[in-house]
Formats: sequence, C-alpha cells, structure tokens
Amino acid sequence: MKKTLIIAIAGILTFSCSKKESQKTSEKADSTKITDSINAERTQINDSIKALNSKNRFKDFSGSHKFVYQNDSSPKYSGLVNFTKIEGERDNYNVSGNIKSGKNSVNMKGFVQVVTAKHINFTGEITQSIADNDNGKIYTRKGTKTFMSKDGGKTYRLQDMVNGSCFVDYIDIHF
Repeated sequence: MKKTLIIAIAGILTFSCSKKESQKTSEKADSTKITDSINAERTQINDSIKALNSKNRFKDFSGSHKFVYQNDSSPKYSGLVNFTKIEGERDNYNVSGNIKSGKNSVNMKGFVQVVTAKHINFTGEITQSIADNDNGKIYTRKGTKTFMSKDGGKTYRLQDMVNGSCFVDYIDIHF
C-alpha cells in the first residue's frame, strides 16, 4: 500500500508540475505577441507624427525662383536662386543662387527657414560686387537676415538694405 501511495503521489506531482510549465510557456508566448503588437502600433503612431511634423506650415518654396538686385543708381540685375527642401524638416530649405551681369555679381548661399507667411529667415552669406558701389568692392553680409513680403508672398525683400558703402540695396526673391 505504501508503494501504491508513493506511486500515486509521484504521478500527481508529475502531472501537476508539467501542467504549470506548459502554462508558463503559453503565457510567455502571449506576452511576446502583446509586446510585438504594442511595438508595431507605436511605430505606426511615431511614423504618422513624423510625417505630420515634416509637412510645411506654409507654401512650398522648392524650385528655382527669380533673384533680383537693384540700387538707386543701377539698373536691375537678375539671376536665379534655388530652394531645396530639407527632407524630414518643416519649412526649411537649402538655398543657393547668383546674379551675374558683366562685372556685377551677387551670390547667395545658405539656409532658409520660413517663419511666417510674410517672413523668411536666411542664414548664410550674401556676397556682392557692384561696379557702381566703390568700383566693385566686395561686400559680404553674413549671419541671419530677414526677407519680408508685403505683397502676399509674391516677392520677399532683404531687410538689411544698407551695404558697406552706405548705399541702399534692394535684393528680392520673386515667387
């Protein structure tokens, strides 16, 4: 009888232990599935937020646009400026362009951030050499400069208008 009782207890312990182990494995598998499902959902939400954050708040400036220089004593000089949208960023562009007419030149290279529908901030360098200003002496504007529009975004004018020779320059970008 003792043998029978020992065999019965051993059998009960064996079945009860193996049953618990199979439940733990099942719980681990379910936990992994839940975690993977949560991670997939988070990735989808993060991707949609990233897409929304890279959308422009203002109109898209990408492409080539007319770039114009004029002062009170010279004719208008025209060239092109190219805006290239920075991928994954909102209202930010790399900008480069130039105007060349005989000995006169204006070069622009840098970064633009659209701040409002009427204001864009340019950070970089605008270099000009105009024959009528100190016989073509090179003047460079560096740092952050504001271009402002007064006609609903068709034309943006550089607000730092006084050059190194104390003459007023009109540097415009036409869209």
